Amino acid sequence: MASRIIDLTFPIHEGMLTFPAPHHPFVEITQLARHGVENRETRRLSLGTHTGTHCDAPLHFIPHGSTVDLIPPETLVGPAVVCDFRDFIDRGITTVDLEKSLGKHRPERIVLWFDWSKHFGRIEYYSGHGYLTPEAAEWLVTNGCKLLAMDTPQPDNPRHGRQHVPDSPIHKILLGANVVLVEYLTNLDQLRSREIELIVAPLKIVGSDGAPLRCFAIERDSIGGHS
Repeated sequence: MASRIIDLTFPIHEGMLTFPAPHHPFVEITQLARHGVENRETRRLSLGTHTGTHCDAPLHFIPHGSTVDLIPPETLVGPAVVCDFRDFIDRGITTVDLEKSLGKHRPERIVLWFDWSKHFGRIEYYSGHGYLTPEAAEWLVTNGCKLLAMDTPQPDNPRHGRQHVPDSPIHKILLGANVVLVEYLTNLDQLRSREIELIVAPLKIVGSDGAPLRCFAIERDSIGGHS
């Protein structure tokens, strides 16, 4: 069976956009060895656990929550359904919206497509995107979602951050139920299929609240197109 592999990962480089807060450091890449000197190349990387395309483990928002190295591989790899929410600009997804998009599907892995990655590289990326309502987040938990991926920086209303009460309620609902969050996807516009095989491969950092990752979608010829 023929297949296509689409890389859904932003490249990591110095100067790339990171979340504008002191607890999200800038990327630094330092060359330590060079051809013609040490006759090899090595580099030191300095970056945050939530740099670029990455996943959140429960510990990110849940005290004593599970860590990224303990996420089961079977959660990270498998069939996923892509939900088209490109019309949701500065607007919350409701349970009705999820039911309409998913139909009878109740997948363990869901990808939210807002077509938002086109804004990456500008500070506007962090405002105005679509998000989940608390009711929709609870609906995902109740209906067996184990991994939620998106091409936005977060599942929360961007106005509901650290200076807001409540702070990041959608993160807390989902991570509190051990739903893995995958954020900062890109290239979702290259997908031809609504049903894909998803591969999420975070760095296995012991005791960490999250990790940068590589993410791929695999499309089979027998799978239909977007609906």
